[in-house]
Amino acid sequence: MANDSKTWRCGKYELSFDRPRIMGVLNVTPDSFSDGGEHFDPDAAIEYGLAMLDAGADIIDVGGESTRPGFTPVNPDEEARRVLPVVRALAKEGAIVSIDTRHVAVAKAAVRCGASIVNDVTGFTDPKMVEFVKTSTCGVIVMHAGEVAAPARTHATVQLDTSAAAFVAEKAREAAAEAAREAGKPARRRRGKLLGDPKPEAKLPGGVVQPSLPFGESEPTPEPVAESETPATEQAAPAAVAPEAVPAATEVTPEPSDHLAAMMRRSARREEAYVPTSQLRRFTLPDSAPIMRRVMGFLSDQARTLIHAGVSRDRICIDPGPGFGKTANEDIVIQRETAKMASLGYPLMCAVSRKRFVGAVSGVTEAAARDAATFGVCLGAIQAGANIVRVHDVTGFAQFLNGYWAVAKPQPRRAFVAVGSNLGHRCDNIRAARDMIAEIPLTCVSNCSRIYESEPAYETRQDAFANAVIEIKTELAPLVLLDELMKIEAELGRDRSKKAKANGPRTIDLDLLWMDGETHGGKKLRLPHPLIGERDFVLVPLEDLMHDPARFFRYNGVEVKEPEDRVGHIVGELGRM
Repeated sequence: MANDSKTWRCGKYELSFDRPRIMGVLNVTPDSFSDGGEHFDPDAAIEYGLAMLDAGADIIDVGGESTRPGFTPVNPDEEARRVLPVVRALAKEGAIVSIDTRHVAVAKAAVRCGASIVNDVTGFTDPKMVEFVKTSTCGVIVMHAGEVAAPARTHATVQLDTSAAAFVAEKAREAAAEAAREAGKPARRRRGKLLGDPKPEAKLPGGVVQPSLPFGESEPTPEPVAESETPATEQAAPAAVAPEAVPAATEVTPEPSDHLAAMMRRSARREEAYVPTSQLRRFTLPDSAPIMRRVMGFLSDQARTLIHAGVSRDRICIDPGPGFGKTANEDIVIQRETAKMASLGYPLMCAVSRKRFVGAVSGVTEAAARDAATFGVCLGAIQAGANIVRVHDVTGFAQFLNGYWAVAKPQPRRAFVAVGSNLGHRCDNIRAARDMIAEIPLTCVSNCSRIYESEPAYETRQDAFANAVIEIKTELAPLVLLDELMKIEAELGRDRSKKAKANGPRTIDLDLLWMDGETHGGKKLRLPHPLIGERDFVLVPLEDLMHDPARFFRYNGVEVKEPEDRVGHIVGELGRM
């Protein structure tokens, strides 16, 4: 029920989550971790993006800068040059396009070219990015990227009043006197070691002296360095170490200004990313509470920041950012807590495709070979409440999801199919198509319009058409249903070969017009059908099935023309279905 209640508004599109949505990864880069260079050419990238739409992707996520471990930062101008032609072409085909960028200039240009979503891997920590998205209507994805995503927190200085300060000073003097008295007593020995003896002072590089710990305190055990976390020594100011104290053989590299690149560069050093600890643990995974406080706290804070800036709540999606500043153990902990993240109420993304931790749990070293393991992790996330799944292998995952959803989630949805014929026995062809539609698996015919005669549209030098609209209920995915309709066309003699004249005579024509909760783009299928609003031979039969179809489709974002401006006007009625 939580899935059913969430919606995500992305510009002119509104995504519902009565089923999980698939986001296809399109890297227009030469160096992405699993498919770098495969789609670097803009034409190849556009073709691949359209293929993912035809395979079942609901969203295409276009990125021009790899953020793999050890990546090289890309200039925003170069990033824009890579992605803008791809974004423009896919948006023109009706695709919901997401721009994967951390640069506000690239985000602005992509949205102008038709992108509907801004996917910021740094979680909108840049005030300029927040300023931009609050003035647009695009959807936003807030991602947690380890230490890079953690905004600096400032603490107010508390000024004590004079009486309180005097009291504290007096207590400090008493404590010092007590310590001096204790120092005069003989020290106790235990196991040959003097408990009262201070630890020897340790010298650090540059001659800095490490002070000894007070009596009774022990050296803290160092925590393992996360996959992409910054060690404290790298965060320290360079001035803390005297230059002349550094050995001549050691090369000193300044702290890079690009914090995300620095973090992912450290993540690339696998032997440093997983530092073993001598401290024994009783459990296979670390405690989830501090990890989830860090991740969920950031996601909640950034979402709240966007809302306070003026971004409506229904435009915000959250992503815990697997692999960014996290060890494999932490990524598993986060995935197991998917239900907690879903309970925040925002659409939740699962973006684990081919990540390192997926390889760790599956034993698969090569990133491109981790798709089957990815599907398993994604299934667990979907069952726990994830709404969007970001994957590289759209074809495989769409089949996986359709198979799982068909048996796990009974979900009949309303749809309309337009039927037309102008060859042979036109009305018999339409009735035969109706009977065959009723035999499609997980589908039933719930209502039919009357059969109307109409003028031919687009190609006028042909016989008049018989037309009707069939209302169905189906549990199939839109592209699966479309394939079934194409099979019926072929069985009834429809010629869809290249030699057939476009919009010419046909024994049967089946168009999927609309499906409840579905928006889709691409060459193979567009939902809602982009030509509904200009076809009189569709809108008039629809009046038999719904009240005011023109108003209904205008509400769904379709431009509907006035009757006198339409094509294929109805000229008569041929009877009931």
